[in-house]
Amino acid sequence: MKITRKRRQFIVPLSSMSDVAFLLLIFIMLVALINYRREVKIEYPEAELAKKTSAEKNMEIWIDRGGAVYLDGLPCTLRTIEFAVTDLYRNAPDTRLHIIADRNTPFAAVHEVLEILQLLQYRVVSFVVKDA
Repeated sequence: MKITRKRRQFIVPLSSMSDVAFLLLIFIMLVALINYRREVKIEYPEAELAKKTSAEKNMEIWIDRGGAVYLDGLPCTLRTIEFAVTDLYRNAPDTRLHIIADRNTPFAAVHEVLEILQLLQYRVVSFVVKDA
């Protein structure tokens, strides 16, 4: 006695494929829009004349109104800034350094950072201000 098997045909439902592709597209677009930049909440000072610089190649030093210093959004010490700027100059000397200080920050806190940059002779420095 011979047993015959029925061959099954597998059919992939194509009507739901467009839904899946659309959901993947939305997910990828949302993930691409997430901003991973860490910021410190400060009140920007104003300037009469401001020049725009590129935001791609820069390192940010934040100084809040209490004088606390942050490097790219993370709390740090002046010694850490010194090592980071030295490494930055060694690896990419044309990288711009942005100093972002609160409007009410005592100048002594900004001056400490500037002394380090002057000691290291780092010349590509910008002060970030609010557009007038």
